[in-house]
Amino acid sequence: MPQSDGDGSERGAVKHRQNMVTVLSQLADDHLTLLRNISTGLAIAGVLLISRSIRLLTKFQAASEIPARFIERNVSLRGKVCAVTEKGLEVEHVPIYLPVLSPLFHKPQDTSALLVHLAGVDLTSEGRTWLLENLSPNQIVWFKLISREDHVLHCLVSQNKQVLMWNCSLNEQVLSLGLARTAPVPSGPSVLTQSRFLWRLHKRLHRAEVSAEKRGRGLWTTKRRSTWDRVSTVLWESPGLRLIRRMFKRT
Repeated sequence: MPQSDGDGSERGAVKHRQNMVTVLSQLADDHLTLLRNISTGLAIAGVLLISRSIRLLTKFQAASEIPARFIERNVSLRGKVCAVTEKGLEVEHVPIYLPVLSPLFHKPQDTSALLVHLAGVDLTSEGRTWLLENLSPNQIVWFKLISREDHVLHCLVSQNKQVLMWNCSLNEQVLSLGLARTAPVPSGPSVLTQSRFLWRLHKRLHRAEVSAEKRGRGLWTTKRRSTWDRVSTVLWESPGLRLIRRMFKRT
């Protein structure tokens, strides 16, 4: 009797598994089109992701090689400082590195540098000297693309990606130290999408310049002294002080 109960339980389990397989097969058949569509969608997404990754893995050696959408979206790129010149920073682009894919898009002999200009900044000779002293050779910097003008990239440059937006940008530092003046920022290919960003950038750069002027730093030192000289002269020649001087002379 117990043996027959065991056989019945085993047959029931087998039948249950067969029913489950049948149900799953039927479900797959009923939704075959949906599964195919999902597979196709995943394949397309994979292709798009790979194509995007290829761009991120590509080493840009000239401003013209950078896609327009990178500039429209103000993409941040990483680079290695090669030199500081009168025209700006010469930066060698250092793309994202992936062990398998990166060697396919990188050639060892590729060493051409990009010409990066500090956007919204007109550097003085003292400003270039300051950059030479504070940017060591081969130092890694991040440059946020703002616009492209011929072979020059106008960027917001920082030594730290985490605070790339504003706090430690070299653009603001040279202005706050009085080592540069503010200058117009050339607009990118899509002015409408950049208008808010450019407005914020102008505001921050202007604030840094005003701070240097108020504190009499850098190029504003002479102006502050000359202003104080004019004020002193006006006060000294005022009627009240003249009267006081006459009184002291009589005594």
